[in-house]
Amino acid sequence: MNHTARAFEYWFASIPGLTDEKKILLRSCMKSGEAIYYIEETELGRMKFLNETDRNTIMQEQKKRDPKEEWARVTDSGIWMSLSFEETYPARLSCISDKPYALYGKGHLPKDKEPSAAIVGARACTAYGEECARWFAKELVKNGIQIISGMARGIDGSAQRGALTGGGTTYAVLGNGVDICYPREHIGLYTDILAHGGGILSEQPPETKPFAWNFPRRNRIISALSDVVLVMEAKEKSGSLITADLALEQGKDVYALPGPVGSPLSRGCHFLIRQGAGILISPEELCLDLGIVEKEEKRGKKTETQKVLETKEDLVYSSFGVSPKSVGQIVEEIELPPSEIIGILTMLEMKGYIREKAKNYYVRCGEGARVCGE
Repeated sequence: MNHTARAFEYWFASIPGLTDEKKILLRSCMKSGEAIYYIEETELGRMKFLNETDRNTIMQEQKKRDPKEEWARVTDSGIWMSLSFEETYPARLSCISDKPYALYGKGHLPKDKEPSAAIVGARACTAYGEECARWFAKELVKNGIQIISGMARGIDGSAQRGALTGGGTTYAVLGNGVDICYPREHIGLYTDILAHGGGILSEQPPETKPFAWNFPRRNRIISALSDVVLVMEAKEKSGSLITADLALEQGKDVYALPGPVGSPLSRGCHFLIRQGAGILISPEELCLDLGIVEKEEKRGKKTETQKVLETKEDLVYSSFGVSPKSVGQIVEEIELPPSEIIGILTMLEMKGYIREKAKNYYVRCGEGARVCGE
């Protein structure tokens, strides 16, 4: 896509007040941002999924904004854009029903084929929560796990600092434009995330200020980009619990850090544990749960899974990791008829070696259902 076409796509993606769902529908109908920019009022009126306010908004944006000028300013700032129908769009994010039409960023996107964990928690955290967030992040990145968080004060910032200290990569999902560092005191963290190969991401167009109502919604992106969500400290009603709920809706595992019984900042975590969340004991135990590392006595030995599975089942099973993988991806990777692969997936799920995390997306369970806790 050339620079001019990209400018019109940016113009359309950044129209305020038009929902992601309607943007996806309109772009599908018109085939390009440029066609939408030049659409006439009569044709716009035939789009029955748009109401009068939507149509007026589009026509007003046609008159007051210059796409080429805006896009030049954005690219000069080192900001990129990934649209929901493009190959660059994160595979994990494309799986959710309320995916953002566009994702803006500086730096890089999380790698689709590498495991990732979200670490979230209270802004006004305790020293205990802060230290645990750093500890888990530092150790997880040493095992090749990417860290996703919101770069907020408290737990988020501590986790992302821990990831950098451990020599790993971390990605911050903001509730404002990626050209704005919020909170301002995290400008050093913002800079270091980019300098160490990570990324600053947002569904909000550049220059969008940190409005309070944008932050709860961005939490669905944090959970979607992660394979597992770790809640370090949280009150009974908090944004971290919203993230946990969204993660569960997306078919992700949730873990919580136990804390002092009387601490208000541990009540949210204890609630999650009571509801069935995993308990964060140590980074090593978590990596075992996720199948990232094996117990010492199993290393170098043939596993029970390898002994039990037949050759073709083992071929399909070995293609899975901690990250969910679609049926389509398996079909592309393995030279077997699609119907045969679907049959093998059914058998593996029945035996407890894989499980369906979301519709047509599967993930490895490790040594059968015992590891899954199912």
